[in-house]
Amino acid sequence: MGFVLTEEQQILRSSAGEYFNDRLPVSALRQLRDTNSERGYDTATWAEMADMGWAGILVPEDHGGVAFGYRGLGEVLEAGGRTLAASPLISTALTAAPLIAALGSESQQASLLQPIAAGEAIVALALDEGAKHAPDSISTTAVQKDGAYVINGNKRFIVDGHVADVLIVATRVSDGRAALFLIERARAGVTIRRRSMVDARNCADIEFRDVRVSSTDMLGEPGAVQAELERVLDGARAGVAAEMLGAGLEAFERTVAYLKVREQFDVPIGSFQALKHRAALMFCELELTKSAVAAALNALDNNSEDRAALVSLAKAKAGDMLELVTNEAVQLHGGIGMTDEAEIGLFLKRARVQQQLFGDSGFHRARYAGLMGF
Repeated sequence: MGFVLTEEQQILRSSAGEYFNDRLPVSALRQLRDTNSERGYDTATWAEMADMGWAGILVPEDHGGVAFGYRGLGEVLEAGGRTLAASPLISTALTAAPLIAALGSESQQASLLQPIAAGEAIVALALDEGAKHAPDSISTTAVQKDGAYVINGNKRFIVDGHVADVLIVATRVSDGRAALFLIERARAGVTIRRRSMVDARNCADIEFRDVRVSSTDMLGEPGAVQAELERVLDGARAGVAAEMLGAGLEAFERTVAYLKVREQFDVPIGSFQALKHRAALMFCELELTKSAVAAALNALDNNSEDRAALVSLAKAKAGDMLELVTNEAVQLHGGIGMTDEAEIGLFLKRARVQQQLFGDSGFHRARYAGLMGF
């Protein structure tokens, strides 16, 4: 991803690449799709990832994690992006774990962080309520009544929400302040509807109707969670951008390899100048994305003042790059690229979901402009 990696990060990058190629190749995603997997990922490989410490990369060491930082997790996500590997890394390790570590009480951290790091608990953030990422548009309510909070509202497109043991639910209390609650999936009043996405992954629409929770279920304090939630969302955005980079690199490399063997007029089509230009453009966009993603992940680890702007830059750039690369990859494969038999089309489908996840390019351009004072 550009910039110099430490020795530990280089080892992690290498081991992640070998693992995903061996245990979770693209054919594994196809099998999940063709069997209509209820969970959307393989539990055995998730347990293996946890054994290697990946589920706890952002979990503090005193809670069973390895505290290896966003750059470390970014290397794993990039490698997983190359094989379209399905796992709870994004929902649980990248998003939920750092939120609980930052805002959770001692008892909340003790009950959730070690199981997350061990691969024994799946936790999902229930934030968005519409088709687009809009973290400030929360209408789900948490009203105090008879010594408890009563939650009502709807959440949409929650990654791994259908299998999460615990949901982190974003609400607004009566005075309009944002508040987060930890709610078990099986609690009365919670209705979950699984959705199958175009990329063969699963997510969930979740309805909360008169769900009663106590103050001990609150994560952080009302009004004081917004800044930390935004920081964790930035981590999720940068992590998804890293995964998008991996998918883009793999789609590009597969396409270049195809251009070298596919012949027309008795010569490889890769010798045609027009196709060389298209490949060169993809290469340049990938190189720019590498630098943007690395800068964003490093800024998160260093808690830099400009981390939000760098994250939005990376996510917007990754979205533009992946649309270009996956479109070109399918087109340059010709007719075979449009068939289900060819794996290249699976990269395009995954790209369309990744582009929307935690904000599309339009969202992040507008956010970047606002952060830069335009």
